[in-house]
Amino acid sequence: MPMPHRFANRTEAGRVLAQRLADYKDRPDLLVLALPRGGVPVAYEVAAALHAPLDVFIVRKLGVPGHEELAMGAIASGGVRVLNQEVIEQLWFGPATIDQVAQQELAELQRREKEYRGDCPPPVVKDKIVILIDDGLATGATMRAAAKALRRMKPAKLVVAVPTAAPETCEAIRKEVDEIICAITPEPFRAVGLWYEDFSQTTDDQVRELLVRARVMNDAPAHAHF
Repeated sequence: MPMPHRFANRTEAGRVLAQRLADYKDRPDLLVLALPRGGVPVAYEVAAALHAPLDVFIVRKLGVPGHEELAMGAIASGGVRVLNQEVIEQLWFGPATIDQVAQQELAELQRREKEYRGDCPPPVVKDKIVILIDDGLATGATMRAAAKALRRMKPAKLVVAVPTAAPETCEAIRKEVDEIICAITPEPFRAVGLWYEDFSQTTDDQVRELLVRARVMNDAPAHAHF
């Protein structure tokens, strides 16, 4: 199948990505994780094609108070906190303020986990082959934080897969994971949304619905896959 210049939508992008990940199909130790919200429709197609369980991995940036766009770290699903020491060394406040920001973001992270996952327990990452998916990479800051957080949970292998990425971001993240697949790396890149004909926002309802569908599909008998 020729690689499209632009993806029609996230569903098509996920199907194209799934072809690139076909070697992982039917692996019993495989887990597909999506960065919500935009990564979920992409990851749903990958999980369906590879016959793998799907879940979300939520990352919240820890912004410097008063300069929230500056990240002093991130927290992620599974109680992981990653700090950016370079930024922290330049700060004028101590650990108590960092803890306060982390607590606020933790409340939002837990709200989203409850919203998306309900009462289902978080997935076990340890010793799994984890494919971490988003709908694209521009700066890659969120993906980098997610990869760092997942590393601490000791997966057997960490694969990052995206339909489209800035070439330099794809290369930079390559050093931090076991494998990275960027289906297209257009030049000039400018923004993720440019490489989709339909890049409308994914809603919380859509995320919940896709996760439920994935769980039902994954619970079906093996012979029901087609």
